[in-house]
Amino acid sequence: MRRWLHRATAAALALGVLSAAGCGIRGTSVPVDAGAAPSRASCQVSGDGPGADFAGSVPVHVYLVCSTQLLPVDRAVRMPGDRYSTDRPALARALLEQLQDQPTAAEQEAGFATEVVNDLTVTAAHEGDPGGTVRLSRLPDELPPYALAQIVCTYAETPVAEKRGSVLLGGPSDDEPKRYRCTDSLRTRPDVAQTTGTPVG
Repeated sequence: MRRWLHRATAAALALGVLSAAGCGIRGTSVPVDAGAAPSRASCQVSGDGPGADFAGSVPVHVYLVCSTQLLPVDRAVRMPGDRYSTDRPALARALLEQLQDQPTAAEQEAGFATEVVNDLTVTAAHEGDPGGTVRLSRLPDELPPYALAQIVCTYAETPVAEKRGSVLLGGPSDDEPKRYRCTDSLRTRPDVAQTTGTPVG
């Protein structure tokens, strides 16, 4: 009986060794970093964009963050009369509010998010500012880079921008405003937004 048990145990051990050798994978006690899981964000919002609920409003593109880049989504702003093209501060405020709103359910499902903080506001321009300057309650260079890039690219496609498509932004202090442009590079690398402003002169 003992001899039979000894043979059975030896056979089981031999089978275990062969199975481990046959799988071709060495066991390890060291954690393996396989990298981040692949993104499943489609970055494409389903639906037809602003519809009947936005009747009487002006359609605009608002730039949100998706998969580390900036992409436009369709929104609409309500601007009485012709103020969309003539009242730059009011339009700047309306667009900033759009950026501060949480993405819609469809936008979130597509992977969109916003980095623009709720306590940011548009303030009055200072005496001597170049025409078209938008003053914010925080210095542009102190904003999170993605938030600054979102603001620049959203403003750049509207009458808030200069005729050349650049955006003049300043903060609450008397610092000279800076000129920003929404380039392909900024849309694909929003993290460099703080280095893209140039003094107005």
